[in-house]
Amino acid sequence: MGKQDLFVSKMKQEGLNDIVINTFISYFNKLLNGEKGKLSKNEIKQPAESNIIHYHDLKNEKTDFLCKLAVIKLNGGLGTSMGLKKAKSLLPVKHGLSFLDIIAQQILFLREKYHFSIPVLFMNSFNTQRDTLQLLDKYPEIKKQSCPLDFVQNKFPKIRQDNFEPLTVSEEAAGWNPPGHGDIYSCLVQEKIIDQLLDSGIEYIFVSNSDNLGAIADIRILNYMIENKIPFIMEVCNRTEMDKKGGHLAETKDGRLILRETAQCPDDETEDFQNISLYHYFNTNNLWIDLKVLRDKMQSNHNILDLPLIINPKKVDNIPVYQLETAMGSAISLFEGAKAVLVNRDRFAPVKKTQDLLLIWSDIYDLKDDFTLQKVTEIDHLLDLDSQYYGEIDQLVKRFPTTPPSLKECQSFSVKGDIGFGNNLSFKGSITLKASQPAYLENIEITNE
Repeated sequence: MGKQDLFVSKMKQEGLNDIVINTFISYFNKLLNGEKGKLSKNEIKQPAESNIIHYHDLKNEKTDFLCKLAVIKLNGGLGTSMGLKKAKSLLPVKHGLSFLDIIAQQILFLREKYHFSIPVLFMNSFNTQRDTLQLLDKYPEIKKQSCPLDFVQNKFPKIRQDNFEPLTVSEEAAGWNPPGHGDIYSCLVQEKIIDQLLDSGIEYIFVSNSDNLGAIADIRILNYMIENKIPFIMEVCNRTEMDKKGGHLAETKDGRLILRETAQCPDDETEDFQNISLYHYFNTNNLWIDLKVLRDKMQSNHNILDLPLIINPKKVDNIPVYQLETAMGSAISLFEGAKAVLVNRDRFAPVKKTQDLLLIWSDIYDLKDDFTLQKVTEIDHLLDLDSQYYGEIDQLVKRFPTTPPSLKECQSFSVKGDIGFGNNLSFKGSITLKASQPAYLENIEITNE
C-alpha cells in the first residue's frame, strides 16, 4: 500500500468527502515531490499600481447589485491563544454584544435598509458550530434565506516527518489539523452551496473573518467589481509595525498578484519580509469573489482549487509532523484579472490577541447605529500588554474590570508587570507603564508627548 493509500483509507474511515480527500492528496503529492511551500523574494516583485485600486476613488453607491450578494463569515476559531475554549466570536466586544451579535445586527440592518434579503453563512468548525447556532437562535429573522446558515470546514490528517505516514496517537483528535481557511473553496463545492446560491440569483460573495467587525458588505466595492468584470478582489491596507509579521501582497514575474504568508517566507529572508517599506500592503482577509468564475475554475480541475501550499511543521507528543494548510487569500494568484483594493484601516479591526480586544473595548472604536464599528481617530495605535499578566481573556478581564481607559489619543501603550486599571483613566501620547509588584491605577490622566 502506497503512502497516499494510507491517507485515503484514514480519511474515508472518517467519512470525509471525496473532494477534500482528493484535495489533500494533491497537496500531499507536492510534499512528497520535495515542495517546501516557500516563496523567495527573488520570485516576486512589488505590485504594479494598475493592480491596486484606491477605495477613495470608488464613488458608485447604487444598490441595484445587492440582490446578487451573499456574505460569508469564517467562524472556526476557538481563540485558544487567548485562553478560550469556545468560539472566539462569542466574546463580548462592545456594549455587551459579542462578535456574533454584532454581525447578525449588521446583516439585519442591511436587509431592512436596502430591502434585499442578503444571505449570511458561517463557516464553522466542529468546535464552534453548536455554540454559534445556539447564539444565533436569538435572531430568528437571520435564518430567513434561501441557503443554509452555516457549513462546517474540513480537516486534514497530520503527516509524520520521519516516514510521511499518517500520525497515530492515543488522542485521535490530535492526529488531525484544520486545513486553513483555503478550505472554504472545497466546502462551497462539496456542500453544493455554490449551486444553491447561483440558483437563487446570488453571483458574488463577500468573505471575511468573524473577528473583524470592520468587514461589512460595501456597495462601492461590489459595484466596481461587477461593472469592471473583476473575478476576485482582495482588500488590503498599508502595513504598519503592528502588521509586519503577517502576510503581504506581491506580484509574480508575469504580473499576477500573489499573497505570501509568514510560513512561506524562507528563514533567511525574515528581515526583508517584515520590512514594511519594502512590502507595503497586507491582506485583510476581506475577499470578493465571482461565484460563476469560481465554479468554472474548480469544475475544470476536478473540483480542486490548486492553492499555494503552506507546510507547517509541528510536534505532537514530541513527534515531528507536517500540517498541510492553505490560505483563502492565496487564490488571488489563480484568477486572471484579480485586483487589490486599498481600504481604510476601519475595515480591518481583527482580534487575535487580548491587546486587540482592549483596542475594541476602548474609546478608539465606536459602535454606530447601523452596527458598524468605526475608528474615531486617524492615529495608528500600538498596544503591547505583558503576556504573563494579560495574555488570556480571564487575566484581561481581571485587570480591566470596569470601563477601559481612554486610549484614543495614545499612539503606543505598553504595560510590563501586574497592573490593574480602574475608573477614570486617560492616556495620551506614547505610554510605557512598568511595575515590579502588583499595582493599581484609577482617576488619573497621563500624557507623554
